[in-house]
Amino acid sequence: MNWEDECYLLSKRKFRENANIINVFTPNKGKIAGIVYGGNSRKIRNYLQISNKLFVFNNSKNDNKIGYFKTELIKAISPNYFNDKQRTSALISLCSLLNSLLPESQPYNNIYKSFEKFISSIDLDNWIVLYIFFEINLIKELGYDTNLRSFEDHKDNSYDLKKIKIDGYNYEVPIFLIKEKIPNEITKLLIKKSLVFTKSVLLNKFFIPNNLNFPKSRVILENYFS
Repeated sequence: MNWEDECYLLSKRKFRENANIINVFTPNKGKIAGIVYGGNSRKIRNYLQISNKLFVFNNSKNDNKIGYFKTELIKAISPNYFNDKQRTSALISLCSLLNSLLPESQPYNNIYKSFEKFISSIDLDNWIVLYIFFEINLIKELGYDTNLRSFEDHKDNSYDLKKIKIDGYNYEVPIFLIKEKIPNEITKLLIKKSLVFTKSVLLNKFFIPNNLNFPKSRVILENYFS
């Protein structure tokens, strides 16, 4: 089966001497794995970087067998942040989460659009807050709605924290997440608490029940705001 699509590179691993198996996230096919021959050559290796936007040509005998990718670079993203550890961690974290949580060959167009929106906003000063909202949206699109708005109290201060209970789990949530309104100034504590909240939901509803390993890159990102 032959097809072509744009995509973002989620993961790669060495396969034989001069090939890679990569996972990509496409708008029309969802998460797809494929073999890239020559993937360890200097030319291809330089742009097979996690989060880079690619164009792939897939060739496979049937849908149940891994295909072969020919790849072209559309836009280099990760090299722009090699000197920015926080943004690099965020990109790797997002790609690792998608690689762990997305099922094979199921399109998630809303998640794809949300991912692209974050990529286009990563240079903004409030990028980490947009990252947090991406995770909340990801949780919802994967089938679990935290319904944070149901805990809203107009008397609450956006700079405070609120203890809530969702499906038997206790969480401490920054009120600005409940109000879905980004405050003019946000402290490192609020960022940390936000990341702890979304991590806890991801663990409780997806990673632990499915016996999945939580991405180390996501832990590293959170530690930058300790």
